Amino acid sequence: MATGKVRPRRSKGPVVAVTGAATGAGRLLAARLAEREDIRKVVAIDGQRGDVPGVTWRVMDVRDPLLSGRLSDVDVIVHLDVEQSPEVEQRERRTHNVRGAQTVVTAAAAARVRRVVLVTSAMVYGAEPGNQVPLTEDAPLLAEADTGIAGDHLEIEELAATAPLTHPGLELTVVRPAALVGPGVDTLVTRHFEAPRLLSVKGSTPGWQFCHIEDLASALEVIVTEHLAGPLAVGCEGWIGPEEVAEITGKRGFELPAALTFGTAQRLHRLGMTPAPATELRYVAYPWVVDCARLRAAGWKPMYDNAAALRGLMDEIAGRHAVVGRRVGGREAAAATAAGATVAALGAAAAIRRARKRRG
Repeated sequence: MATGKVRPRRSKGPVVAVTGAATGAGRLLAARLAEREDIRKVVAIDGQRGDVPGVTWRVMDVRDPLLSGRLSDVDVIVHLDVEQSPEVEQRERRTHNVRGAQTVVTAAAAARVRRVVLVTSAMVYGAEPGNQVPLTEDAPLLAEADTGIAGDHLEIEELAATAPLTHPGLELTVVRPAALVGPGVDTLVTRHFEAPRLLSVKGSTPGWQFCHIEDLASALEVIVTEHLAGPLAVGCEGWIGPEEVAEITGKRGFELPAALTFGTAQRLHRLGMTPAPATELRYVAYPWVVDCARLRAAGWKPMYDNAAALRGLMDEIAGRHAVVGRRVGGREAAAATAAGATVAALGAAAAIRRARKRRG
């Protein structure tokens, strides 16, 4: 594995630490910052050593109480070590996400780090049929504080709101990307597009907005170097509707009443047959488009538009099949296509039961 040498720095600029630097947006951000002459040093923090050249690797779990000892030379830390995969058990995911953010903030304050950038999600605004499109960055946070990933992000947001009182002098900036896509991204939103047909709820028209991880990395680069204050939303310009989504994906939709959709999903979740509470289905049924006004004012522009981001997602998930957020085999997915939405949910449950029996 090529790790490269840390090149000598002439700059008197800040030392920036990036958590989650081995993969995804963290890796992309660390690489971007390592190329800048106005960044004195980049400290890459992850549970495993990555392949970004020109950075100083510090391999450790972000939840380790000894983290503060590894931040003594750091001026800014960007926290990107957040678990979002539906495959991770809910309690394990929440422990990783919330405790990780708590440890980063506490360690930063103890090490006299000047600034912490916490990356949450635009999910915190909530997905509602009556949402303004787009939502402003200062819109109220109306997501439900449940066991889903949106609940994790809300807890991190609460931490960000109270940290300046607990740790005077520490600056906190919150960054809220739209639905993330890109290599390695696996969320309930991306799995929505793995379904044989795309769910919609009667009486509502979703507006789809994405955020490619390359655009998230470039936005964070601007936020760090231009010292932008938050909250800051990140995403593609505008949004696309169901017709364009259908054209790009080549998938037909099916429409159900809200009560049937969310009621069935919640029952399946209580039985352990779907990976997330029914409230998370709101993020594929209702709009949660954000206006990235502060970044635009700073001159940032996304490289991807929504259509290109969705095409990239479809390439990324080719050959995968999911029903109600749960990965299934091709046969179960084909049966779901033929049988319709309600039977699709029951078919997914049956497939999971069979898989559990085989494992047993």
